[in-house]
Amino acid sequence: MGKIAFVFPGQGSQAVGMGKELAERYLEVKAYFEKADETLKTDLSKLIFEGPQEELTLTVNTQPALLTTSIAILSLFEKSGIKADYLAGHSLGEYTALVAAGSLTFEDGVYAVRKRGEYMERAVPNGEGSMAAVLGLDRQGLTQVTKEVTETGFPVSLANLNCPGQIVISGSKKGVESASVKAKEAGAKRVIPLEVSGPFHSSLMKPAADELRTVLDGLEMKNASIPVIANVSAEPMSEALEIKENLIEQLYSPVLWEDSVLKMIDLGVDTFIEIGPGKVLAGLVKKVNRTVRTYSVSDEHSCQAVIEALKEEKL
Repeated sequence: MGKIAFVFPGQGSQAVGMGKELAERYLEVKAYFEKADETLKTDLSKLIFEGPQEELTLTVNTQPALLTTSIAILSLFEKSGIKADYLAGHSLGEYTALVAAGSLTFEDGVYAVRKRGEYMERAVPNGEGSMAAVLGLDRQGLTQVTKEVTETGFPVSLANLNCPGQIVISGSKKGVESASVKAKEAGAKRVIPLEVSGPFHSSLMKPAADELRTVLDGLEMKNASIPVIANVSAEPMSEALEIKENLIEQLYSPVLWEDSVLKMIDLGVDTFIEIGPGKVLAGLVKKVNRTVRTYSVSDEHSCQAVIEALKEEKL
């Protein structure tokens, strides 16, 4: 039996009603949603369960909502006795992974990502930054494109290196527009503008990173009990100090997701379990390596199905 990694989704995986069925059925799951409401002094759980979607999609709400839902689902899954050898999360999901690893308490995690969301939204006035997914161009070619555009005074850079042939760029509105045109000229198959409220994981997020440092400095961060693969380096991290520096750098650096998946496979992982709403990460993992097993746990049905599947493999 190879090793197991739990992976946690980032922004874009949220959906109204996520976790609702589990919260109605299991007291320990419900407790997490109540704890989030208490910590943030707001009715976050009502927004998660009932919407409206537009409000849930605001970065400042999405981040704590996803962390809460993923950790609540994890609490149910952990009862099965299935343990992870490694943890990772996509962007915001990295905070969920750190809560799962005991590096941050749940309350501190929810508080930190609410603040992170606030700072990210505030860093760049609405409409001045954007992001786009570039399909079918390798990172070398795209790095060259973004470098050329940035040199003209409109910053743009690689933001998410998700899987082969899928890279998200981020930066100033003009920079992203210009790089989108140049990427197509350089051979990209498609460029899809993303519906986001800011240029995440670009140099324009540096002001948000400075503010985030103040928040993280005020929280008690422990060493991780399970190694977490860092977005910024695609290497395992478990030291509290290193974790904090990586989280700050992560705001304005690319998410090396493809590299992180390859790293975990190198470390012996052959089973990836996505814990939280949606199936985005399971899909990306498969695009990086077709031979590994991927599962998604988002509700009671999928939770039981994955537990059964893994128990059968052990027999």
